[in-house]
Amino acid sequence: MKSIASLIILYPVIFFSQTYVGSNAFAFLNANYSARSNALGGNLIAIQDNDLSMAAENPALLNSKSVRMLQINQSILPNGISIGMLNYAFNTKYGVFAPTIKYFSYGNFESYDEAGNRLGTFTASDYSIGMSYGKTVNKLISIGSSITFLGSNLETYSAYGMTFGFGAFIKHPNELFCAGFSVKNIGFTFKDYTTSSKSILPINVQAGISYKLKYAPFRFSVLGQQLNKWNIVYEDPNLKPTYDALTGDTIPVKTSSFFTKIMHHLNFQVELLASKNTTFRLGFDYHRRQQLKLLDRPGMAGFSTGIALNFKKIKFEYGFLYYSKAGQNHSIGLSTNLGDWKKK
Repeated sequence: MKSIASLIILYPVIFFSQTYVGSNAFAFLNANYSARSNALGGNLIAIQDNDLSMAAENPALLNSKSVRMLQINQSILPNGISIGMLNYAFNTKYGVFAPTIKYFSYGNFESYDEAGNRLGTFTASDYSIGMSYGKTVNKLISIGSSITFLGSNLETYSAYGMTFGFGAFIKHPNELFCAGFSVKNIGFTFKDYTTSSKSILPINVQAGISYKLKYAPFRFSVLGQQLNKWNIVYEDPNLKPTYDALTGDTIPVKTSSFFTKIMHHLNFQVELLASKNTTFRLGFDYHRRQQLKLLDRPGMAGFSTGIALNFKKIKFEYGFLYYSKAGQNHSIGLSTNLGDWKKK
């Protein structure tokens, strides 16, 4: 309980330290890396099972079911952008540890000088190498922390940094209701892109709840994200008041309501546990829909879906996240427990 109290005490400090800052660097840290996260439209931080990818989002989810699990996730975005994650978990007398590697490749770019002469091509990529730690305090409470080394290479420019995170997980004795809390990307850069750069890490405070219906194969979850900043709605700074041609009255620029600001923080998720070996998933992110939809053709922007199939030794997962008419994210995840491959 002391650990839970520490999280509550630290939260206001994190909130106010990030509310009045400028743009963030290393934005790839808040991307979705697993097929399950993409299928649900966001991070699932309030369910503790053997899915190692969730422990990368909330280290408190690491548990004995994750030990010896090896997982690979790969996503393909438009224009050759690629996202991937590799992680593994092992047990010690102090708790469960999980080394994790993430990368974000932006593809190839053409380089030109100020006169328009082509100089060749260059690449751009971000990556992180980290370690997560999870410990079960008792039957109902788990805690965890993580440390990550960051790297970013954009043509001849590079930046490096370090981040820390921590989380907590609580479940009801009946195990139907669960809650999770996670703080990510607290850290610093020890080398920036240029001497004049002032990169700020994208701290992200998240809280989530999950409820599994007792007599039906449905599990519902709600994720609150970017809770360290109250207003995450984009307001066009170029908009100005207009005037009514008939009355001459001033029509002020429309601002977001209290309810709208709350909705931008929420992600809604549902899983249909069709059988022991098959799970269907659906997610909806209000913020993603409002920021990326085309005004005249919003389509399925903000929605996501996917499926998980359990085979004898391998679990296959697919996630489809719809950004807008401009593109989508297709993700595939493969996981296995290396202990299952031992000869008996």
